[in-house]
Parts: sequence; structure tokens; C-alpha cells
Amino acid sequence: MTILVTGALHWDVVVHAPRLPHIDETLHGSSVAYQFGGKGGNQAVAAALAGAQVAFAGRIGSDQAGAEIRRRLIEAGIDISELQIGPDASGMSAAIVDGDGNYGAVIVSAENHKFDADVLTIPGACRMVLVQNEMTQTVLHKVRQKALDAGVPIVFNAAPARDLTAADLEAIGVLIVNRVEAADLLGYAPADTDWANAVRELHNLAPGSDVIVTLGGDGVIFAQKGGTPEHQPARKATVRSTHGAGDVFVGAFAAACVDGAPFDMAIGKAQAAASHHVSGNR
Repeated sequence: MTILVTGALHWDVVVHAPRLPHIDETLHGSSVAYQFGGKGGNQAVAAALAGAQVAFAGRIGSDQAGAEIRRRLIEAGIDISELQIGPDASGMSAAIVDGDGNYGAVIVSAENHKFDADVLTIPGACRMVLVQNEMTQTVLHKVRQKALDAGVPIVFNAAPARDLTAADLEAIGVLIVNRVEAADLLGYAPADTDWANAVRELHNLAPGSDVIVTLGGDGVIFAQKGGTPEHQPARKATVRSTHGAGDVFVGAFAAACVDGAPFDMAIGKAQAAASHHVSGNR
């Protein structure tokens, strides 16, 4: 096992509609699908598909959704020895995908927020711990400390956006955010942001970290600690849906890193995987 992913697991309900509804409006959708999800789960599967050996630490409920989530992890070849099962409902999300492939979603964490990080073990073969912002800050701090004690670098995908302090970002090896999350962390309006300067400010907020800001169709801007921000344009793709693309990027990036790829090449591999994903090739 080379990557330990600690994060949320959801059973997603994905509805396709011509657009997102306004408040108090009911729209007719065209289809509905039930999908394995949660940022942690999606990133673990993406890393496994990219060739990494992956273990997952998280929590599901004792319901049918939990059984499906567990089955999907096993099918992906992911080690679930650190997966906890609680008595209540598994996490879920409800997403709406519009005619242009854009989406909005609501998540309910349920058993995810009962994950007991005190019993988590960092395996001796682990070379990277990957975490996201869907877990509680208490869990994030405990997982980070365990990774530090084991001498394992941490990749933190600070998604979804929420308030974070310098203490939350201390001792992070790589910080990955999209443009909305970056702007939220810095108190900016995304449309008015100088992204190169934003990367520099994120370095100040998370000292010692490499920083990656994904910009959707505008590519990626990044800088390693002490380095100058660089931009890589997006890969050309016919967008079917952007749902889950960020998670594919993060998982593929992690897999490329543990495989020994240089930082910029790992980002390029992650972009290629995300482009493949949004094109509907999943």
C-alpha cells in the first residue's frame, strides 16, 4: 500500500436537468443515477485506477448504501481494513447536472462525521496520506499528527470550501484547491483574483507547502515551496459533465507522485485523467 486516503464516503443521487432550479422552483429532469461518491472515495478510486496501491480509512453506515459503497471500494482493489461501520445512515449527496455539464450538490455527512481517528493506524508501507475537507477539523488534525509521527507526507485537498486557520494548514506537504476554494481561503472574489499572487498568498497561509490551484478550463497554476508560480493550460476536452473531475485530478496526482513523477509531470498526468473523465470516458 502506497497511499492512505482518509475521507468521506457518499452514495450520490445525480439528477440531470436543463439547468439548476431557482428557489421555490420545480424542474422536470431527464434522468437520475445512483453513484458511489464522496471526495475521499472518489479520490481513492481515481488513485487506484491510476495504478497506486490504496487503502481507505473512513466510515459507512449499516444500510444498503453502505453495503454498495463497501462493494465498490473492494471492486477497485482498495484495502478496507481501516473502514469503520456504524449503526446509522451512510453519507449521501444530491447533485444536479445541467445541460452544459455543470453541477451543484448538497452533501449529508451522517456516519462520516463519526469516524474515530484515534484508532487509525498509518501502515508502515504508506508513502502518502491524502485527506480532504469533508471530514471534521478534529479528524483532520488527528490524521495529520499521525502522519507526521509516521514521517509520511500529507496531501490536503481543502474541498469543499470552509474556514481554515493557519493551524489547520500547518505541516501540509501539498495543498490542492480549486479557484472557488482558493478565493474563499483568501477572502477574494474568484472573478477578480490574480491567481499567481493567490498562489503566493496560499504559500504564506500554508508555510512549507507546495500549492496547486485548479482553474477548470483555464488550466492549473502551481508552485512548489520557494518556487515561482507556473501555469499549465487545460487539456482539450468535450465536456459531458464536470462532476467529480476535481477528485479525479487529486487522485491521479497522488498516484503519479508516489510513482516518482516530478511535480509538474504529476500535475500533467492529473490533468489528462481529469480531461478523460469530463469527456465521459470513465
